[in-house]
Amino acid sequence: MKNVFTIDVEDYYQVEAFARVVAKSSWGSYVSRVENNTRILLDLLDRHTVKGTFFILGWVASRHPELIREIANRGHEIASHGMSHTLVYSQSREVFRSETRDSKALLEDICQQKVIGYRAATYSITRKSLWALDILCEEGFQYDSSIFPMRHDRYGIPDANPLPGLVKTPEGRQIVEFPISVFQYKKLKLPVAGGGYFRLFPYPMTKWGLARINRAGNEFVFYLHPWEVDPDQPRIAQASITSRFRHYLNLSRCQTRLEQLLGDFKFGTMQEVLTAKGLL
Repeated sequence: MKNVFTIDVEDYYQVEAFARVVAKSSWGSYVSRVENNTRILLDLLDRHTVKGTFFILGWVASRHPELIREIANRGHEIASHGMSHTLVYSQSREVFRSETRDSKALLEDICQQKVIGYRAATYSITRKSLWALDILCEEGFQYDSSIFPMRHDRYGIPDANPLPGLVKTPEGRQIVEFPISVFQYKKLKLPVAGGGYFRLFPYPMTKWGLARINRAGNEFVFYLHPWEVDPDQPRIAQASITSRFRHYLNLSRCQTRLEQLLGDFKFGTMQEVLTAKGLL
């Protein structure tokens, strides 16, 4: 069974946790580390003969087109992470459509391959922004991976189906959704799909939860950001204690844990796994 390995390609200063203290207008003044960090992940995936899906922020793509071409040339799937890493439910429909259309066109122009997948900034397709799924359909996307089936202060649809499948949009269309994976036992939901949870929980707990998903006959989706393998990144001292805890926790351990993860499970791209399941 192949699971899905995904990377959300954004730089350390672009995360939602720092949005209150790092204005988007100031992004260009920060030292970028996304190229080197992404290549660390590309080399790691090469060592384990794994191809993944890279959800790429349009802002990054416009400034590092050679990196995007390298990701594609190394056999990975290119997908969209929007343009400006803005929460979907804070955008108007018109702005969301424009950003989504622009990011898709930009990525397709750079990598010369069709982009069919989308992931929202901070998984911000929630109950109040399900209208975004209709726009994704209209703009030519075939799948989405933005819904987190748990409760969180910034995202989540707690009662969403945790398994990949077709979902009906508010206007009656259909799109494939591969939600962010959780291990569910009765009313307990454990977020084991990656990111900060991967750094927070001991690796044996993550492995146990992911293995339980596979033993139940289901694939999981794993996600990570390039900055999560960069313990030497500049610190954003103005951020809140909570935000700094979430962002900097166990950065020095992440790469070692990734090596273990890639040895313990089999992975492929989102498009590969969804095609094998007959959903694309």
